[in-house]
Amino acid sequence: MALDTIIDFSHANLYQQDHLVLKDVSFSVERGEFVYCIGKVGSGKSTLIKTINAELPVREGEAHVAGFDLAHMKSKNIPKLRRKMGIVFQDFKLLTDRTVYDNLHFVLKATGWKNKAEISERIQHVLERVDLSYKGYKMPHQLSGGEQQRVVIARALLNDPEIILADEPTGNLDPETSEDLMKLLFEISNNGRAVLMATHDYNMVKMFDARTLRFEDSEVQEVNHTKEIDFESLKV
Repeated sequence: MALDTIIDFSHANLYQQDHLVLKDVSFSVERGEFVYCIGKVGSGKSTLIKTINAELPVREGEAHVAGFDLAHMKSKNIPKLRRKMGIVFQDFKLLTDRTVYDNLHFVLKATGWKNKAEISERIQHVLERVDLSYKGYKMPHQLSGGEQQRVVIARALLNDPEIILADEPTGNLDPETSEDLMKLLFEISNNGRAVLMATHDYNMVKMFDARTLRFEDSEVQEVNHTKEIDFESLKV
């Protein structure tokens, strides 16, 4: 495995319970690389993300993520792996009864941060990173959908992860807001983090060309350029 390879799957079969979802999965992702995962609903995109996040075990084949061997993963090491990745969901999953600042504070406390000054400094840093430095006092419902998704990205960046897993991050956003969010995700990738994004937002895929993994017929296929993709065939 190359020095800068952060995700590496080799002939892995991925299961949900006893159902084989993806077979013979082989691909790798380098640090600083942006990779799309595209395919119809039920084609296995979420299964791959859950496997990378160690929610699902690797039973057959090999898989390494951020220096961890997923095929021989001990449960005590799962939190250590997850601290190396940040996750961006379509439905935000923000705590609605707390301010933006307190949402981020909760995550840092839960992941072992104790020093108040360092916590405050880190929260301010990630809010500045997503252009929300003056919104820390707001409640989630006082923010637009795009602003809430930026909070989610800030939350994902809190522990300075090596990998960002984005699961339909533009699914609830209008086109203009989606475009702004994509620019931010690509900027994060350009700063050295691997970004893996599962999406059905093919307008954004066309607009922001990147390496693509296509999920079809229980397999993961590499596509070099998005212009080679027949997007009509991917519609539900």
